[in-house]
Amino acid sequence: MVVIPVPFDATASYGTGAAGAPSAVRKASHQVDLFDRETGHPYRHGIAMDPIPRRVQEWNREARRLARPILNRGGEIGKNRRLRAARARVNLLSERVNSFTHARATALLELGKLPVVLGGDHSAPFGAIQACAEAHPGLGILHLDAHADLRDTYGGFVWSHASIMHNVMTRLPGVARLVQVGLRDLGTAEDRRIRASRGRIRAHFDADLNDHLARGKRLSTFVSEVLRQLPRMVYVSVDIDALDPSLCPGTGTPVPGGLSWHQATFLLAELARSGRRVVGADLCEVAPGPAGEWDANVGARLLYKIIGFAMLKR
Repeated sequence: MVVIPVPFDATASYGTGAAGAPSAVRKASHQVDLFDRETGHPYRHGIAMDPIPRRVQEWNREARRLARPILNRGGEIGKNRRLRAARARVNLLSERVNSFTHARATALLELGKLPVVLGGDHSAPFGAIQACAEAHPGLGILHLDAHADLRDTYGGFVWSHASIMHNVMTRLPGVARLVQVGLRDLGTAEDRRIRASRGRIRAHFDADLNDHLARGKRLSTFVSEVLRQLPRMVYVSVDIDALDPSLCPGTGTPVPGGLSWHQATFLLAELARSGRRVVGADLCEVAPGPAGEWDANVGARLLYKIIGFAMLKR
């Protein structure tokens, strides 16, 4: 298993800092006990992390500088030639990140490795999802997030963190289904997109889960319905803001509500027990903030859980 660090958060539209996650999570991983009661000893399968790519860091610095005045205007730049050129440049730099991630994930898949992207914002894993969909046509995506990420663009940025699943579903025919869990913040157009997808996108809202549990129903029945909608080969995409904000206060776009730690890990455990195979994964939007190491600590532990449960079926 190889972690691909992607320190890119240029299109972050509210809070920033996710580009610092790869180094912070790696440092925090030293505090994670190697024995995990639910998955055993994931490290024995072999876990490596690529060096943090300097060229991606350079692309991010340039793209963030160009994107900020556009985002400050809410993307409304009219005919301003300078800002239009800046937006085009940001889109180009984002495409370079996609190509970088796609090439690395493809190489790892050809070696029989499990690629796991560590963002960065949620635009970071597109290339890895593309590589997995090419290697495993008919792939399903289990997407944990507070947001649907189905906007066609955001601020005019084609590869925005708010557009990752729109791009996946419109550009990657190898992805058969998108199953989303934890949603609690989406726009009207995104809601229409889900309804019009004819079942290719299955959305499970945080309010529905809360209602399910409040009426005395079991979490296991909710999770069983989620997993039933996934094919045998699965890519797991996790935005840390799927969790309760107390677990990730520094993340870029926190939303009240969300999955508890144990609800999220139970879902991952049941995915492993269902017999489905995880062929790739990502963890994004971890943003180490001024509150200290908490965000990175939770991120490192969640990453180890994702890896551990994925390895159970390998």
